[in-house]
Amino acid sequence: MISSAQKLSVKEKIGYSLGDLAANLVFQTLMTYLAYFYTDIYGLEAKHASAVILTVGLIAAFGFNPIIGAIADRTVSKWGKFRPWILFTAVPLGVIALLAFSTPHFEYKGKVIYAVVTYTLLLLLYAANNLPYSALSGVITGDMKDRNSLSAYRFVAVMFAQFFVQVFMLPIIETVGGGDKAVGIEKVMTWLAIIGTIMLLITFFTTRERIVPKPEQKSSLKEDLIDLFKNKPWVIMLVLTTLVFITLAMKGGSYVYYFKNYVDKERLTDFISPILHFLSRIGVNFFGEDPVSAGFGLFNAGGIIFMIIGITLSKRLADKYGKRDVFGIALFISTLFIILFYFFAPTSVELIFTSQILHGFFYGITIPLLWAMIADVADYSEWKNNRRATAIIFSAMMVGLKGGLSIGSALLTWILGLFNYVPNSDAAQTATAIHGTKMLVSIFPAIPFLIGIALLFFYEINKKMEVQIESDLKQRR
Repeated sequence: MISSAQKLSVKEKIGYSLGDLAANLVFQTLMTYLAYFYTDIYGLEAKHASAVILTVGLIAAFGFNPIIGAIADRTVSKWGKFRPWILFTAVPLGVIALLAFSTPHFEYKGKVIYAVVTYTLLLLLYAANNLPYSALSGVITGDMKDRNSLSAYRFVAVMFAQFFVQVFMLPIIETVGGGDKAVGIEKVMTWLAIIGTIMLLITFFTTRERIVPKPEQKSSLKEDLIDLFKNKPWVIMLVLTTLVFITLAMKGGSYVYYFKNYVDKERLTDFISPILHFLSRIGVNFFGEDPVSAGFGLFNAGGIIFMIIGITLSKRLADKYGKRDVFGIALFISTLFIILFYFFAPTSVELIFTSQILHGFFYGITIPLLWAMIADVADYSEWKNNRRATAIIFSAMMVGLKGGLSIGSALLTWILGLFNYVPNSDAAQTATAIHGTKMLVSIFPAIPFLIGIALLFFYEINKKMEVQIESDLKQRR
């Protein structure tokens, strides 16, 4: 195993992090708006939106990711294994992201087919770009503390993307579309495609791969898969990743319905008016005049700002106590603040915003650790088997991510239908639909998080083992 002891520069960490900022302009849009786009903008019935999201998502998760992971691990080029994938998928990913959020003038059946085709291509290109990008973090450095630092840079960038998508995107869509959300989202996605493509190219040009397998290391796909399923920490991380993204998709996609149909608009207006007035005085005028979209944006802004604070503390806590223990404790506390949403009245706007802020802070601590733990699993596999298969390990985690996103988003639209939600209706929703909306931001998303926390009791890579693996691999390399 050829490796460089060179520490990562700030320039390389920033360059690498821009790749995740670009990818999350797409991913956060999928997680926050896909269900809402299909039901309330594009015009699909909830049951058809659920079927498209679940079917295409699971095919992508279990079909595209393992294949791309296996191919990426066997890619040989002058740029390395993973960087070429980032280069050659940058432009196609931007183009298909725009097409997937466009609304063509087709009959209903044609719109369903168009949604299936564009969503399939989007998930294929996203996997071909983001899976090698994620695997790059496992070969860009072998130093676990440097890897923790890289993850922190990366996920601060993720938070910036999330901040834009969840805070400003809905008001901007309404403003640039002149009230036509279909036109607005197409205009916004055009600019996101251009910006994201540029950022991915910067990632390619500013990074390098330092951990290079020895030429004599060869393994078949069968051997790699056998190693995977014998790797207990990998199995746990696969299930944990799936559960985490089920919650994120369900909760994140529900908030727009929650603000539109549950939160008291008069009380919300009273609460946000002083904030909007202050922001206007300092030149921040992106929220528009609609109290629902403005309140939704400010609600997300509070959570994301405190997520970023949590991320900045993550490395220090992980270095001292180990990734597993810090991840589990922080995830548990963040889950408690999700559950609290069940008890809030529509007028309890202050408590709703406070709970979101505290949830964001504690969940932010976990964000860099999930991906750093997956990179540790790749090291664990090499430590156990004397063979490194970085991309296929990350591909399995991408199965969890895509599977969780698909299951969570499909559950969201399915549960809305189950509770008799009427898409794009000017009339008030029924009490049953409103109750379902409240459950979708509280009890339902808390369940996968709690199951994931329980799984960590069986995850054996604690602080002591992290140190041992790093030391042993340095000697071998």
